[in-house]
Amino acid sequence: MRAKIRADVIVVGAGHNGLVAALLLARRGLDVLVLEAHHVVGGAVRSERPFARAPDLTSSTGAYLLGLMPPELLQVTGVELPLKRRDPYYFLPRRDRGYLLFGSDKAAMRSQFLQFFSERDWIANEAMQAELAAMREDIAAAWLQEPWPIEETAERFVRPAVRKAFVDLCRRPIRDYLGRFDFKSDLVKAMYAVTDAFSGLFGTWDTPGTGMNFLIHNMCRLQGSGDTWMIVEGGMGVVTARFADAARRHGAAVETNCGVAKILVERGVVLGVVTDRGDEVLANTVVVNADPFRMRDLVGAEHFPEPYNNRIDSYRRPGSTFKLNLALRGLPSFTCLPHHEDRFAPTIHLLPDEDVVMQSLTDSFHAAQEGRLPEVPAIEWYMHSSVDPTAKDAAGHHSSALFVQWVPYELKSSTWEQEEERYAKHLLSICDDFAPGTSDLVVDMMPLHPKSIERHFGITLGHIHHVDNSFGFADRLPYAQPIAGLYSCSAGTHPGGSVIGCAGHNAAMRILKDLGRSS
Repeated sequence: MRAKIRADVIVVGAGHNGLVAALLLARRGLDVLVLEAHHVVGGAVRSERPFARAPDLTSSTGAYLLGLMPPELLQVTGVELPLKRRDPYYFLPRRDRGYLLFGSDKAAMRSQFLQFFSERDWIANEAMQAELAAMREDIAAAWLQEPWPIEETAERFVRPAVRKAFVDLCRRPIRDYLGRFDFKSDLVKAMYAVTDAFSGLFGTWDTPGTGMNFLIHNMCRLQGSGDTWMIVEGGMGVVTARFADAARRHGAAVETNCGVAKILVERGVVLGVVTDRGDEVLANTVVVNADPFRMRDLVGAEHFPEPYNNRIDSYRRPGSTFKLNLALRGLPSFTCLPHHEDRFAPTIHLLPDEDVVMQSLTDSFHAAQEGRLPEVPAIEWYMHSSVDPTAKDAAGHHSSALFVQWVPYELKSSTWEQEEERYAKHLLSICDDFAPGTSDLVVDMMPLHPKSIERHFGITLGHIHHVDNSFGFADRLPYAQPIAGLYSCSAGTHPGGSVIGCAGHNAAMRILKDLGRSS
């Protein structure tokens, strides 16, 4: 670290929210120092080359897509990102006959619904998407300001026609919301639930708050996105690299390989930090990008009021996501869509068969609760090279990934060290059921179970959203902490986990207000 013993603001962690906060604070003339323990910026939003057998292949090892970052945030920060639309964006294959490709070609979508599912499913899908579009438009402004309680958010922002539906979606299980639209197919309902309601959340069909997670994941408003998630050309590390560059241009210092060992507090006031090198850096303002539990560990629980410690404790959930990053020597060929390798969507949904999917997903969650690995899990399979040429190297290897819901943090009768390779091969065998020969395409792989997510990215319990997105709006961690000068901009704050950036913006705005520099 450079020879410096004082800053106006110290940002702990160079994840995307911390970098957004650093950029906005430095732009207002504050002396900002970002301290990052890892050798690169980004937190879980990074691009790496993790494959020994494909050393030139770039992979987004943590976050895979950008969807929820508001276009207004990009305008405010002045950061431009190389975004590519996925069209089609979802591919829902069956093992033998039938599939759905979700994209801009509405006529083709309707034809597939009618041929392989039903007109009732098509009507339900269109009605649900129309209602979500109304909610998305209404609450967009609420994401770039400090949150209100859910019911007050509804009164302030949501049109009367969908106000009750909004509150129910935020408070109740996803089963209730999807049930309102009279889908005939359990497979279609399961696809929506898995990708948006269950993603990164320790809960299932009947868990209150799974609707909130679904709402958050449907807030895609980026220009040209078609209201869905987009691919960042060059990988997700491009996002954080560009925010870091912008912060530096405005005068912020970003130091890697320099973590924070302790946040200094005296008589309820923050004084600065001690780095893992033993240096003291003094500052009247410290904003923490790390998750709420690590923030408290750095400060010391004794410095927080007991009710606030109880609030933080109430957020604690184990991570339940298994990521399998892959290097493939070629593209798979699906039984239901043969000889069309260039047609399937970058996000592929592998689900149990129609007649067992609901019970199978419930059984998978219960298995994870009991410390067992589900044998028939839901899988999201990412294949970005059909849209982003940088997801392929000169040797023809493709970067790919499997994203699996509901695995245990701790295994009851074994260890992850014993099970991760076997389970990775088992997941690939499920891919083989839909696209025969997929396992033979694997050149190398990087499995990340919750404990390795915790180690690799520095997230408590390997929880990819820091705090379950079942907590929404004012129910999440506040930006201003009950210690003068201490703030959080983690994904545990409003509006939630995923690569959004609003937490960094909103925390910065609160700091400027408290410093009397908001005008």
